[in-house]
This record gives sequence, structure tokens and C-alpha cells, in this order.
Amino acid sequence: MTAELDLKKAQELEEKLDAEIRFRPLQPEAGWIVAAALFLLSCFHYYTSGFGLLPETTHRGIHLAFVVGLIFLVFPFGKAKDLPDEPSALRPFGIGILDWLGCAAAILSSLYVPWIFDDLAFRVGNPLLADWLMGTAAIVVLLEATRRAIGWPLPIIAIVLMGYGLYGAGLPGIFAHPGNSWKAIVNHLYLTSQGIYGVALGVVATYVFHYVLFGVLATRIGLGRLFIDLATALAGRFSGGPAKVSIFASGLFGMISGSSIANTVTVGSLTIPMMIRIGYPRHFAGAVEATAATGGQITPPIMGAAAFLMVEFLNLPYQTIIIAAIVPAAMHFFGVFCQVHFEAKKLGMKGVPVEDLPKVRDILKRDWPTAVPLIVLLMVLFSDYTPYLAAFWGITSCLVVGLTGRNGPAALVLLAGVAVAAKTGLIVEWSGLAVLFGYSALVSLWFFMKNGDAKDRAIDLADAFVLGAKYAIGVGAASATVGIIVGIVTLTGIGFKLSTIVTGAAGEIAAYGAMIVPATILGVKAMTLFFTLVFTAIVCILLGCGVPTTATYIIMVTVAAPALGMLGVEPIVAHFFVFYYGVLADITPPVALAAYAGASMAGADPFRTGNTAFRLAMAKVLVPFVFVYSPAMLIVTKGFTWAAFWETTLGCIIGIVMLAAALTGYGLTAIRGFERLALFVASVMVIMPDRTFTIIGLLIAAPILVRQIMLSRQAGVGVPG
Repeated sequence: MTAELDLKKAQELEEKLDAEIRFRPLQPEAGWIVAAALFLLSCFHYYTSGFGLLPETTHRGIHLAFVVGLIFLVFPFGKAKDLPDEPSALRPFGIGILDWLGCAAAILSSLYVPWIFDDLAFRVGNPLLADWLMGTAAIVVLLEATRRAIGWPLPIIAIVLMGYGLYGAGLPGIFAHPGNSWKAIVNHLYLTSQGIYGVALGVVATYVFHYVLFGVLATRIGLGRLFIDLATALAGRFSGGPAKVSIFASGLFGMISGSSIANTVTVGSLTIPMMIRIGYPRHFAGAVEATAATGGQITPPIMGAAAFLMVEFLNLPYQTIIIAAIVPAAMHFFGVFCQVHFEAKKLGMKGVPVEDLPKVRDILKRDWPTAVPLIVLLMVLFSDYTPYLAAFWGITSCLVVGLTGRNGPAALVLLAGVAVAAKTGLIVEWSGLAVLFGYSALVSLWFFMKNGDAKDRAIDLADAFVLGAKYAIGVGAASATVGIIVGIVTLTGIGFKLSTIVTGAAGEIAAYGAMIVPATILGVKAMTLFFTLVFTAIVCILLGCGVPTTATYIIMVTVAAPALGMLGVEPIVAHFFVFYYGVLADITPPVALAAYAGASMAGADPFRTGNTAFRLAMAKVLVPFVFVYSPAMLIVTKGFTWAAFWETTLGCIIGIVMLAAALTGYGLTAIRGFERLALFVASVMVIMPDRTFTIIGLLIAAPILVRQIMLSRQAGVGVPG
């Protein structure tokens, strides 16, 4: 099967499994209208990222008009039909007249604020009748668009909070507030930067869209295939090879894809059948791919929308966020790898025969130019330029590599040109940008004319522009709706009230715990922090069951970050903790979207696959607690020392190996039931960033390890390779 057919199959599977890109069938004319609008949306963001963003409110308004307007055209009011509706007077182009009206209302209400921007300062706090009527229309169409694109949970949260904003004055105790009129709420949510046009929408319109588009283009030109083939060549020969290929390929693919489901279906379309073929149970094969793919959202450099939100919330360079994410992401993949390895040994699995594997030299010779766009993106990003400028040159490089048919000399010349421009600072000048862009266009055009299949490549890249926008409209609507939630939180102060309740409840539990646990081992303050983290993690997972990761992150940061801050947790640490547990919801039953995608591809029971995926992700469950108690793991935190980093990280690595053996029931040989329990307890103690607990854990595990070595020698097994 060709790579192109694999990509098409993966795209079809993703559209089937991911509600955010499951468009209704359209008549050809309507399909062309939608495709043209999606293409223009991508072109708008591509152009502004390289040649200068528009004024903040204008840029966000145009983005919102495209996104919400398109949702009314591509998502039906109810369940989508299998066939497009026939055109009629009440269904122009096969789309209902109410949908067209919703689209028009979305466009008008989204562009109204940029249109009156010059007078906005005089209207905030005292809106005209037209202002708050248009704002009411914007809120209604936004909530309906969000419901169509991602479901009910997020709109319900927004509606409940708006009700709280209106009627909270009548509530008892800590939840009471002075109350607001509808006019005041619309003023705050629509005319200020604290609501719909706030940070969440701004991040999606300024950063996220560009990196989603880059990921789609990079995959389309063959970078995804390069990663998968390299992982197959390097890991396929070892015990349980296809599962290890899944881990490495998903980790690499996650560098260009911030979507768990996209990662699952793209890599899983190749690795899941291979895993089943060598003997892995179907539910385990689906779970391995889903768990590994979920790591894509925490794998630099493209980590999903939440990473870019951190840039805005914390006022830190994106490079800092990338560096902080490296070790925790590695711990996640290492934890999955260890369990996969022990499972393969327990089942007596072999790897894929070497003769059936691709050769690294052949892979690199064929596809190395596809890595140039990623190198260009990282090079510009780590030269201290803006993330959207880095994305612009990454996208431009994809276009050059794609149009030239992965021509090596063209890719090298492009790489050298961007490197010189980035080093000299020419890349930020209008003239330098124009010269470089024109040069890239000339190079592309030259090879475009020389190659007979250039037309097909151009059409394929144009389709990638359409697909990139298609991925982004759901998260665009969600981010604007999250703006409503954040706006009500800032208007009523409920975020700090909830933080007080959470820390208070954690403190009460810790006080009871102090009667049992001596203060010399774990003080009241440490236990209060621990239970606050547990409560936060549980709410993140529950909220993530029905809300996208980006929305979960923003909501929980608004509530949890103040609570953790009161307990002395550094802001970047608190944000990463919430981010990791929001992502974990993708593989946590009962609504584990990535796990269900893996189960669908493997033909397995979804709930069993989800449970197995959660077990495989246990390292990801524990690591956030580690970097809260020892922030050195994130490298960029205050008071960082290499001694603390290595002590924490090495302890985590050893503990993860022990944890994997305990959960699998196999190390060097089979592990008995009571030994598994003891090893599990020991592994958690070793993972904990406390020297005393680490030593105790190692002492508990030592007899089990000695027995394992003795039994393996008696059986002639030896140390697994």
C-alpha cells in the first residue's frame, strides 16, 4: 500500500472517529463554497504570520467570523445524514435556510466589534442598544456553533456560569456576589478583551492555527512517513517490535501533530495490524497506540493549543515551554515502552524479521528532505523569533519541499537561505522577508515547471490547506466559548472562591491525616498540597471527558492555578500539572476518545481498551506529582540545579521500570501476586522525589530483584534484551 493511500485511509478513519472534523455530506456546489472558505482561512493565517498580524481585535474577529460561520454550514443542527440534502428554495445548495442565517449572524456579530473598534473605548461600560443586541446574537450563535462542533458539555458550562453571573446575588455564603444585568454581562463578554475576544481566541488565531496547518502540510509531504519508517527500521526487530514501533513513531509523529486522535489513526493504521499479527491481544494493541499517541500533545515542538496558551498566561517564550516539556514527555514514552517490553517477554514474542524491515539508509536517501521544514521551524523558533514567524517559514518550507517533489538540492538551498537570514536578522525585515519569500517561490516554480506531476502536488498541498482549516474550526469555536467562561469567572470572582474551597477541603483532610502520619514524614502543608493536587487531577480528568483539552486547561488553570499558587507551587509547574491531566482524559474511561479510536481500529472492546490504555499511562499519571514536588525536572524553574534534576529524573526512571514490571507481572521472569503489590508500592516510593522514600522503596524492591535474578538463571532466561 502506498503512503498516499495510507494517508487517505487515516484521514477517513479520523473523520469517522473525531466529532470535531466529522462534516455533514454536502452537494458539490456547497462543497466548493466550503472548501474555498477553508482555503481562504488558511491563506489568511499564512499571510499574516509572515507579513504582519492585523490589529488584535480585527485579527481575532476575522478568524471568529470564518470559524463560526463555517460551522453552521458544515455541521448540521442534529445528527448528520448519510447523503446530502437536495437543494430547494428553503435549502439553497442543499443547506437549510436557518443554517445560512446562522452563518450570516455569526459573520456580522464577529466583525461588528472590529468595525466599531475606534469608538470601543467610549462604549465599554455603557453599550449602545445595537452593541448589546449584537453581543447577544454573538453569544447565541457561538454557543450553538460550539454545540454542533464539539457537543453539549462546554456550552452547558458556559450557560450555567452566565446564569450564575445573572442570579448569583441570591445565592448563600461564599458563592454570593453583587449580581449583574444581562446588559452588563454582554458588555463584559463581548466588548472587552476579558471574554469572547480574549486570550483563548487570540492564541488559537495567532499560534495554534499556524501549527495545525504546519502539521498537516508536514504530514502531507511525507514527514510522517519518514518518522514511521525510521521507527520501524530501528525498533521493529526487537521483542514485540511493532508495539515499540508504535511508541517511537507516535513520539516522533507527535512532534508535528498536537492531536491525540490524529496521531492514533495515522500511526495506528500501520502499527495496530502489525501488533495483532504477531500475537498481541486486540485491546492491548489499540491501547498501546492510543497511549503512545496521547503523548503527542505533550511532545515538543507542537504540543497542542494549551502550550501556546501557557505562553500568553505565563508571559514566557515558547522555547521555555518546549524545554520544560522534554523530560516529562520522555518519561511518558519510557513508561509505555517498559510495559510493552515486559508484556512482549511475558508472551514470548519475537520481533519482525530483519529482512522484512526497511533499511535506514534507504529511508533517509528517499525522504530526508521532508525533515527540512521541521528543522527550519525549530531553527527560526530557537533564534528568538516569534512562534508564528517560525510557523510561517515551516509552512513555506513544506510548500517548497512539496512542490519540488522532495528535491534534495532545493531543500538544502532553502535551509541555508533561512539559516543565514535568521542569523543576520534579515528574516524579520519586510524587505528581507519579501526577498526570501520570493526566492522560495522562484525555487518552487522552477522545479514545478520541470516536473510533470507538479500539478498533482500543487492540488495535494492546496487540499492540505483546506484540511488544516478543517481541523481548526472546532477548537476555534471552543476557544471563544471558553472566553465566555473565563469572562464570567473574572466578572464574579468565582475562581478564587473555588480555589479557597478546594484548599480548605484539602487542609481538613490533611489535618486528619496528620493524626496518622508523623509530621517528620509528611507534614500538614505537604499533605494539603497532595490532596489539592489529587482533587485537581480528578476534576481535570472528569472535565476532559466531555471538553477538549484546550478548554479543560483554561478552565482548570482559572480555578486550580490560584489554589496551587497559595500553596507555593510555581506558576509554570501548576500549568503543566493541569495540562498533563487534561490530556490524560483522552485515554481515561468512560469517555476516552483516543482509546476508542484505537479500539475501533483494532476491533476491540472500547472500555477494555481504555482501561488498558490508562494502565499503560501510569507513568504519565505519576510524573506530574513528581515535578510539583521537585520542579527541577522541568529544567526552567526557579532554583534549578543539575544535582536535583538528576536525582529526581534517575529516581523516576528506576521507579518507572519497577512500576512497569509490577503492572505487567513480569520482569526477568514472572512475578507473584504479593510481590507485584510490594513492587508497586516500592516503585511509587522510588518515583517520589524524596531521598528517604526512595531508599525505603529500593530496600523493599531489592529482595524481589534478587529472586528474579535467581529464577532467571535457573531457567536460563538471562536478562531480556
